[in-house]
Amino acid sequence: MACLLETPIRMSVLSEVTASSRHYVDRLFDPDPQKVLQGVIDMKNAVIGNNKQKANLIVLGAVPRLLYLLQQETSSTELKTECAVVLGSLAMGTENNVKSLLDCHIIPALLQGLLSPDLKFIEACLRCLRTIFTSPVTPEELLYTDATVIPHLMALLSRSRYTQEYICQIFSHCCKGPDHQTILFNHGAVQNIAHLLTSVSYKVRMQALKCFSVLAFENPQVSMTLVNVLVDGELLPQIFVKMLQRDKPIEMQLTSAKCLTYMCRAGAIRTDDNCIVLKTLPCLVRMCSKERLLEERVEGAETLAYLIEPDVELQRIASITDHLIAMLADYFKYPSSVSAITDIKRLDHDLKHAHELRQAAFKLYASLGANDEDIRKKIIETENMMDRIVTGLSESSVKVRLAAVRCLHSLSRSVQQLRTSFQDHAVWKPLMKVLQNAPDEILVVASSMLCNLLLEFSPSKEPILESGAVELLCGLTQSENPALRVNGIWALMNMAFQAEQKIKADILRSLSTEQLFRLLSDSDLNVLMKTLGLLRNLLSTRPTLCILTNIADGTTAKELIMTNDDILQKIKYYMGHSHVKLQLAAVFCITNLIWNEEEGSQERQDKLRDMGIVDILHKLSQSPDANLCERAKKALQQYLA
Repeated sequence: MACLLETPIRMSVLSEVTASSRHYVDRLFDPDPQKVLQGVIDMKNAVIGNNKQKANLIVLGAVPRLLYLLQQETSSTELKTECAVVLGSLAMGTENNVKSLLDCHIIPALLQGLLSPDLKFIEACLRCLRTIFTSPVTPEELLYTDATVIPHLMALLSRSRYTQEYICQIFSHCCKGPDHQTILFNHGAVQNIAHLLTSVSYKVRMQALKCFSVLAFENPQVSMTLVNVLVDGELLPQIFVKMLQRDKPIEMQLTSAKCLTYMCRAGAIRTDDNCIVLKTLPCLVRMCSKERLLEERVEGAETLAYLIEPDVELQRIASITDHLIAMLADYFKYPSSVSAITDIKRLDHDLKHAHELRQAAFKLYASLGANDEDIRKKIIETENMMDRIVTGLSESSVKVRLAAVRCLHSLSRSVQQLRTSFQDHAVWKPLMKVLQNAPDEILVVASSMLCNLLLEFSPSKEPILESGAVELLCGLTQSENPALRVNGIWALMNMAFQAEQKIKADILRSLSTEQLFRLLSDSDLNVLMKTLGLLRNLLSTRPTLCILTNIADGTTAKELIMTNDDILQKIKYYMGHSHVKLQLAAVFCITNLIWNEEEGSQERQDKLRDMGIVDILHKLSQSPDANLCERAKKALQQYLA
């Protein structure tokens, strides 16, 4: 019976709560403007820090009435301002509150309010807009719907330090991708925001800095402009360097380091510039220390990973700065049982976000080990490193799994590690599990790593073959994602390297000549190259022909190809292609088909001659490309032998 009573009791409690809130809403409809104003002020005081009260007032329909009063020409400026303040307070509640406000079309109403001549009202509207736009449920596009909004916001930047703070915050949250960057850049964001970096207000300086970090990210145009901007006689990069000094607040150091990192990655600052090597990189390494808060360590490691990713020299410098490789091992032990965190709220937060630390560590290890064999060795020798990566492959968080696969992929570029650590920890097992059912972004990296594990010197090759890899890889070649098609065919190409007849037969059976033909007609150049490579490897028995590529004997393969005119026509087509690499790959295939010392070579030579292949080889033997010319002559020799 208790269960049956539960709903009516809850209903009665709810009706009591909403009844106590109803009088606030009723007062908004009073005919006396003064009483309405007082009602709004009382409502403002009632909702501060009270999420339940906020939700009740939204349910009771306070929002449409507040928006009506805000937009009424007859409303006093004071009333309009107070309405904007209450709406801003409601927006600071839950995400559902923000959704309710958006459903009532609050953004156009507030943007309209910005046309008012009254500064206090403008600031209240901007504060509310800032709260709404910084919520994850608000679509950024709403800022760009009306083309007059951005230029008007730029004009309002000069009105007060509050307009500067709120507008910069709105820009930095709503600038997502190159289209938004271009709109803001074309409306003078750089010129209008640069001088704010010297504002007396810390909040303004900070929000301006954040604006520059999102504007510069992966944007050469903005970054090249920033390098040459002068503020009070100083170049922007110099100002950023001053802002990342140790005596500045951590948030400022981190954001300045991001600005310089993004400008460097966009090609506006050289990787060997002192501001990168001596300032930005050491600052980001400092952020990885265990004295820093969790989110600072995460951001520091991820930004550093991005900075050093393409540059081997920066990777080497980072690896020997402040024992970084060992320091990152602490990211996996957090929070420890003897954690210095005494703030329970902070501990609770960190426990929920500890996976972000692991993700950041994997990302940074991946960047550190991207090129240098010694660094990879150091990473792998760090305590329990391989175990941690293997564990990371099966974490519930997709982002951690992706970062762990990336880290493993980076380390798998080492021949030595493929032969030792990767075999000792049977890395292929969890990797095959990851490949069974994962989102595309993980599949791309995991399949790329599988290509490395299938190289002929990798001890993992045999067990991978036995675990059904052929079917899996042939499946990847049918993906709509070109990167997955490339990796699928690439791995099959590696698999075919000096393989037994059985493996080659398995590949051909699983792939089918129809799919092989589809791959030879693929619109992606990399897919074509790898497919021709696979064909060459299935057809050839002469290791001397092809250095550093995978060669195999394949009588069955030859018969299959020779009886498939479509595939032969494709190979012929690529012999005359404008891309030399494709021509080379096609000539390799032909050479393997006509090689004299093999059974049936005469019949194959005759058929290919009838197709006009010999004529094409004669033309190619005159090619200005020395390699292609040499290969064509070698093929022609088979006809003369």
